[in-house]
Amino acid sequence: MMQRTYQSLALGLVACSFFGCSLAPQYTRPDMPVPAELPVSASIGSGTGSSKAEQGSQAGLNVGETGWASFYTDPGLRQVIGTALANNRDLRETALSVGTFQAQYRIQRSELFPNIGADGSWTKQRSYSGGQYGTGEMYAVGVGITSYELDFFGRVRNLNEDALEQYLAQTEVHRAAVISLVAETARAYLSLLADRELLAISENTFKNEEESYGLVEQRFNGGIANSLELAQSRTMLERVRGSVAQYQLQREQDMNYLTLLAGTGLADPSANGQRLEEHDLTLALPANLPSSVLLQRPDIQAAEHQLKAANASVGAARAAFFPSIRLTGNAGYMGPDFDDLFDGSTGVWLFSPSVNLPIFTGGRLQAQLDVAELRKEAGIVSYEKAIQNAFREVADALAAQRWLAEQVAAQKAYVEASQEYYDLAVARYMEGIDSFLTQLDAQRSLFEARQSYVMLRLAQQNNQVNLFKALGGGWKE
Repeated sequence: MMQRTYQSLALGLVACSFFGCSLAPQYTRPDMPVPAELPVSASIGSGTGSSKAEQGSQAGLNVGETGWASFYTDPGLRQVIGTALANNRDLRETALSVGTFQAQYRIQRSELFPNIGADGSWTKQRSYSGGQYGTGEMYAVGVGITSYELDFFGRVRNLNEDALEQYLAQTEVHRAAVISLVAETARAYLSLLADRELLAISENTFKNEEESYGLVEQRFNGGIANSLELAQSRTMLERVRGSVAQYQLQREQDMNYLTLLAGTGLADPSANGQRLEEHDLTLALPANLPSSVLLQRPDIQAAEHQLKAANASVGAARAAFFPSIRLTGNAGYMGPDFDDLFDGSTGVWLFSPSVNLPIFTGGRLQAQLDVAELRKEAGIVSYEKAIQNAFREVADALAAQRWLAEQVAAQKAYVEASQEYYDLAVARYMEGIDSFLTQLDAQRSLFEARQSYVMLRLAQQNNQVNLFKALGGGWKE
């Protein structure tokens, strides 16, 4: 039995010598530390017909492959997203980082192949020998391999695998940056639309308040209204005047931020775009959507590539315990006369293999292996944390999708009720039935209701942007 064991070890060593082997642990993707299904309500995005539900099922499973141009239909928004993707400096920085990692991978990959170089030399020397001086020449030319490692135990291949996975992880980081830029641009654009509508509401309300103040002033001059009613009317007028200035400022700041994201000068993209009320960024999702769709997110894929890189580094650290064999050799010609340099009699060659066997390293190799194994464990934790964060982001967006729809519907009804309350309050005040305080309360309620409705619509649309991003959509056009 013992003899068979020795024979197996010997055969394994011979196989490693001829074909090479890897000491890296076999990679197994960790289980997802989240529920098997996303918390999608059956009422969310199901529509009223079976075709709508079927489309939602396909969209939910393929959000990662859905281009941003298919999700964002506003022409103004499409224009600014395209400009941002072409000119944004942060995105350029991540693209350059990808190029750096690719170059580092190519450097490491070159270690898999022998370095072959050619060299030539001419030496002329005057020397003293036997009581006299003499002058001699020597010509040499050759081709050789400089220190090529025979990768019996997979050290070089694992280092190459580590560099490759690092490069692939960086490409996913770049893809995540694209998704983030698209989403941030969409949110900034929606904020611009919302502030434009809030400004329009404030300007329209200010115009009405000016007219109202003029009527109250006329009634005051005619002895019908008192000074308290005139002062109350003015407070609302000045309040709305401040809102006009506030939203003017916010609109200009929105444009400045959009210009920063776009990376270049930008005309107001909302001038020919849709109103916020016309936006409908509903992402239809089916019930029983598996959590595995989160694996298409680039941040999770980047975390897995990092984990694979750490797994390969364990193999490289293990291989460092075994002997390393390097080959150095060259062949060429050497002679005192250039004309006879390439004569067969002047041929020379050198073959110099070397073996390095670590015996005592002061614990360095074991420490390197410990670092590699701890890096792998940390990679597993980072991968699982990325999945949990993704699950939470999607779950939050799905919860908001449902309840924001309820809030928007309720707020819209509240605006309609406030408009009716305002109309009745104005009529009753003009007829002398109610005091101006009732009309003033109705004015404030209507103004605040219309503002709140716009902000809720903005929150609802921003949540759809967040859901699209959380599911990994928007990295391609």
